[in-house]
Amino acid sequence: MPDNATIEVLNRDGSPYRANGEKFEAMRVAMLAVLPAGPPGLTVAETKAALLPLLDPSLFPGGEKAGWWIKAVQLDHEARGLIQRGKGSPVRLFKA
Repeated sequence: MPDNATIEVLNRDGSPYRANGEKFEAMRVAMLAVLPAGPPGLTVAETKAALLPLLDPSLFPGGEKAGWWIKAVQLDHEARGLIQRGKGSPVRLFKA
């Protein structure tokens, strides 16, 4: 497993964002396991509640920083066309 992951969201200077590869991969796998295959999808809160039990507690003790990593995977996978947002509010996510 790589030490870092390149997230397909650009920093303000136009460079790709680099992040902990182990945490990114763990969150990516968990998100894809819980997100439905189509609309209406899950809210971010529903996604977090569903995936927390799947996360390694040594990487995310007590769910710490899970919200940040959910957003990182969400934005990366939206840019890659793997996750989509439903229309309207609140944000609802599903696999593309």
